[in-house]
Amino acid sequence: TLRSVGRLGAAGQPQRPEDGSLKMSPERARQEIEQCEDLCSALDQANMMLQKDKEAVEQRLQHVKKERELLQKSLKQKPPNDDKVSLQVDISIARDEKSRLTQEKQMLENKLEEMRKRILREDPMTMLHALPERKVVFKGLTTDKEDVNKLVLTPLIRYPLSGGSALITFEKAEVAQRVIEMKEHVVELSHGEDPEDLDRCHVRVQAGPVDILLPSALEIGLTRGSRSILVSGLPSLGIPEDILLDKLELFFSKTKNGGSEVESREFLDDCGQVVLTFTQDGVAEQLITRGQVQVPIGKTKYKLKISPYMRGDVTNLQLQPSRCSRTVLLSGIPDVLAEEPMRDALEIHFQKDSRGGGEVDVLGYVPAGRWAVAVFREDVG
Repeated sequence: TLRSVGRLGAAGQPQRPEDGSLKMSPERARQEIEQCEDLCSALDQANMMLQKDKEAVEQRLQHVKKERELLQKSLKQKPPNDDKVSLQVDISIARDEKSRLTQEKQMLENKLEEMRKRILREDPMTMLHALPERKVVFKGLTTDKEDVNKLVLTPLIRYPLSGGSALITFEKAEVAQRVIEMKEHVVELSHGEDPEDLDRCHVRVQAGPVDILLPSALEIGLTRGSRSILVSGLPSLGIPEDILLDKLELFFSKTKNGGSEVESREFLDDCGQVVLTFTQDGVAEQLITRGQVQVPIGKTKYKLKISPYMRGDVTNLQLQPSRCSRTVLLSGIPDVLAEEPMRDALEIHFQKDSRGGGEVDVLGYVPAGRWAVAVFREDVG
């Protein structure tokens, strides 16, 4: 808003005083000059604002023109009204179908989970097809006595965990049993650092047992490889496996060392042994008869043991359900905190005796929207 400075005539000139004279004092002239300067400054600012508004309007006009061109182009490409109505109907049908399929998917997932739990309780043998294949190296002794010819298995169980769940293992089994019997637990979540000025909330989680399948009986059909040997007693030199395999292949491929051309080689990671297969018959039998050979690796010779290589196939496997005595499954955990704060809140809650808990050995938490696999090893405690 511009304010008037002085009295202006019709032509924008200062009006004459009543006596018709243009004379004025120096002080009055200075005031008039300052007022004119203020007016010029205000006019300059108003001009700058008008210029900015003009540029904004021009930019908006260009944007509207582009939108109009795109709209016209889109209208030209649109099908006739009949096709438009048909397209809208198809979209509506597709949305309804998507909603139906989503509900059906959720229902099937719930049924699958219920069926899995029922199978674990009633008929664990039906889960055999889900067991992964794994190579087994027999390190025991064979004898004619039936009570000595046994294979000891160390179970390594993988347990899938869905999002919004946790596995908590207590130091004492009675604590886990007490937590399971309570079924539902109200866990307090704290936000902030000052205990007197916290916005506290609570979540409800469900506690249940962890049931897994353990092998109770195992039968393996063994087949001895006629052209393969098992090399054991390898030194721990810290060299790459490929280099070690090259040195072994080079040694056993020479006739003077009792070998021949090597057809294949394989490093057994779980036991640190190597399987060598030759192209000719009879070579493996001669090396097995020798029992041991001196093999140069680097500047040192190492005495390696040569044994028959036995291939085994599982012919019968019997499983029985087993319940983890110290581990509890927590489910229904809402996604209201980050992973680390939620894990801390759960551990703090279940460590307190007043809430039915006790000393926690380990806790694994899987946030909503993710999944994980828990590995159970033999409890030697």
